[in-house]
Amino acid sequence: MSNLDFFLSRCYDLAMDVFLQFFAASETARSIAVLSLAVVIGLGIGRLSWRGLRLGVGGVLFSGMILARLGASLDADILYFAREFGLVLFVFAVGMQVGPGFVDSLRRRGLFLNLAALFSIALSVALAVAFYLALDLPPPVIVGLLSGAVTNTPSLAAATQTFAETMPAQAMEAASSAGSAYAVAYPFGILGIILVMLLVRAMFRIMPEAELEALRKLDEILHPPLRGQTFEIRNPAVFLMPVTNFLKLHPTGAAISRVREAGAGASHAPGPETRLSEKMLAHAVGTEQQLERLSLLLGPPVAENLRNAPSEQLEVRRMSVSDQGAAGKSTQVLGLTPEHGVTVTRVVRAGVEFPPGPGVHLHYGDMLTCVGAEKDLDRAAALIGNSAKALEHPHIISLFVGLLLGVILGSMPLPVPGVPGGIKLGLAGGPLLVALFLSRVNNFAGMVWYLPVGANLVLREVGIALFLACVGLNAGENFFSVLLHGAGMYWMGIGTCITFLPLLATATLVRVLLKYDYASICGLLAGSMTDPPALAFSVEMLGTDAPSAVYAGVYPLAMILRILSAQALVAVLLMPGAG
Repeated sequence: MSNLDFFLSRCYDLAMDVFLQFFAASETARSIAVLSLAVVIGLGIGRLSWRGLRLGVGGVLFSGMILARLGASLDADILYFAREFGLVLFVFAVGMQVGPGFVDSLRRRGLFLNLAALFSIALSVALAVAFYLALDLPPPVIVGLLSGAVTNTPSLAAATQTFAETMPAQAMEAASSAGSAYAVAYPFGILGIILVMLLVRAMFRIMPEAELEALRKLDEILHPPLRGQTFEIRNPAVFLMPVTNFLKLHPTGAAISRVREAGAGASHAPGPETRLSEKMLAHAVGTEQQLERLSLLLGPPVAENLRNAPSEQLEVRRMSVSDQGAAGKSTQVLGLTPEHGVTVTRVVRAGVEFPPGPGVHLHYGDMLTCVGAEKDLDRAAALIGNSAKALEHPHIISLFVGLLLGVILGSMPLPVPGVPGGIKLGLAGGPLLVALFLSRVNNFAGMVWYLPVGANLVLREVGIALFLACVGLNAGENFFSVLLHGAGMYWMGIGTCITFLPLLATATLVRVLLKYDYASICGLLAGSMTDPPALAFSVEMLGTDAPSAVYAGVYPLAMILRILSAQALVAVLLMPGAG
């Protein structure tokens, strides 16, 4: 050892002694300090850039492993709680974020996404079986390597339960061997997904910015933007028909916000007594297709835009739904209609803009564009709340009720034919599914299920940072010792193949044959491995939540299949004559 190495080693030992003595009086304080240090150092590592690429929050995993190697440790119970609580917070926040658009995404591509995830899972299991047959590894070791390589803790737990049921005398020894193999394979399991994401990007020379722009344009096709158009009434069939009756008889989806009678100087909002008349001008808001249908019913579009013309004290306001009593109700029920002097022309929800049809129920946090007179708009604002401060305040009761329901669902054994005791979705699957459902319905069981954007981001970032710090602190010491001594390198090589090859094959398949965009590929890889850290990395790398919707779409089936495949593998390998 050189003098410099000796000096640095002594400085580190001295710093650690001071650190441990300072927090020795309180295990809680020391645990908080160690976790905070791991997160701070890890996020610092994550900010380091190489050719524009960063580890981001993934750096926390490595800082935790380094600190564990250097002697930092946490009480096992505290470590387990912080890890699982961080995971629950992260997946619940993800579910709340992608829930409103989840069904639409699943409807469009759900089948192919889940088939691709199934392909990845089948390949990883096939590789594990191949290594078992070729290298004569003990069944607990190969099962542990498979669970760690695919970063799926519930599958390890399910396999351990199967060991207890099929070989009770050796169950403890088998669980220990499986756990050691899992610990060796798990860190690269997380890193391997990230490396595949980066490799696919380099292999196909993907420009994420260009693809995200293409995704935005595709989204415009699927969810066409709204625009305004003024029409001249020429159809005799609608003359003298009240505007409100016309909209009910011909539900095109467009909203008529202003009218001006022939010869009049100013426009006004259509009231309950307003009737369509010859050469009247009517300004409507809707999609291109909706406005074309409206033109066939009313008359041709004109160059004049009533929105820019003089009006009789007509205003346009953007108002938010922040009153719990308004959530879950339609604009008709709330009285936000021309009969009451207010026309709602646009609704913005989770970044998607659409007109308020008769079957559309408002969600807490929706943003409405309303047209009407000042007094009518004031009445509308009082009905729906229109309080930015209220939207910024998280609903803590709803949050913890959602977490409770998610944990209950994840802990319930779901009956599956041929599987003793059923399977459990765990602390990742249960909260995710509950959050998807609650954010979709928005107003349920007398509560509003809504997380402000800022609160959601905080929960996600804190949750994933806690989870990765704990994983690193837990795996660090054993990881380096097993890696440097015994069969660690040998096991790691096998785990690396089980992680890397199926993911690379799946990504190549969906890119070449299905022409999937890069964001969807990242979400698919993370979802098929049920791996929140990889999802967090892809979201941070791309600067968009696009991977999250795909992740949520494949996660439930992937989780079930990962658990079932581990149990099935144990059962097959322990059959008489296996191998």
